[in-house]
Amino acid sequence: MSSVEIKDLCVRFRVYDKAAGVVSPDGAGVFSQRGNSHHWVQALSDIDIELAEGQRLGIIGRNGSGKSTLLKVIAGLLPPSEGVVRIDGQVSSLIDIAHGMRIEATGERNILLRGMIAGLSKREAKERISQIADFAELGDYIKLPVRTYSSGMAMRLNFAIATAFSPDILIVDEWIGAGDLAFQKKARERMQELIDASGALILASHDLELVERMADRVLWLDAGRIKALGPARDVIEHYRDTVES
Repeated sequence: MSSVEIKDLCVRFRVYDKAAGVVSPDGAGVFSQRGNSHHWVQALSDIDIELAEGQRLGIIGRNGSGKSTLLKVIAGLLPPSEGVVRIDGQVSSLIDIAHGMRIEATGERNILLRGMIAGLSKREAKERISQIADFAELGDYIKLPVRTYSSGMAMRLNFAIATAFSPDILIVDEWIGAGDLAFQKKARERMQELIDASGALILASHDLELVERMADRVLWLDAGRIKALGPARDVIEHYRDTVES
């Protein structure tokens, strides 16, 4: 059973700037305050969310609202400053196309390593190479080092790998921008297959139509705090009314 439980989550970063009380230019609310010996940026404050198996959570908000920071905490890439984060199940994340990718290794080698990390035997991982390469549309590039790939090719490979091993929890940040329209259609279909298999999905995006289509609940972050959390259509309509007014 996969689940995510977050209680009283706060994330702050030390900064070494002489200014205090600086608000970000876009008004997103990322700010710094003077501590005893340093300044700090409060990225997330008082975040409480729960996600059960089979649920789909969309995360929306302006740039700088804390969406990517929250995804990184859930993915285990960033430690919380305060609070509790409980993850039950295997997590696969599509946050940074470089994360988890060994750029000096070939595409084949990356598939093999990621498959074994996901719990497959070496033989089982090898059996997936052809299927993943075909989905990513890499052709003979699959035998070349990833450092020779374009950013789009690397993203397609990473997406194909991350969604080939049926993770319990899939975390995605603006994935739909990768590839041409045909690949985007394949990616949507692959994502839907994962959802139908009862894996939990956490998707952060500025594409509100995509979020409404893919998510059943939506979390609206503003200045690192929860502005709203509820049914996808209700939260998105409230968000649209606010940002367009």
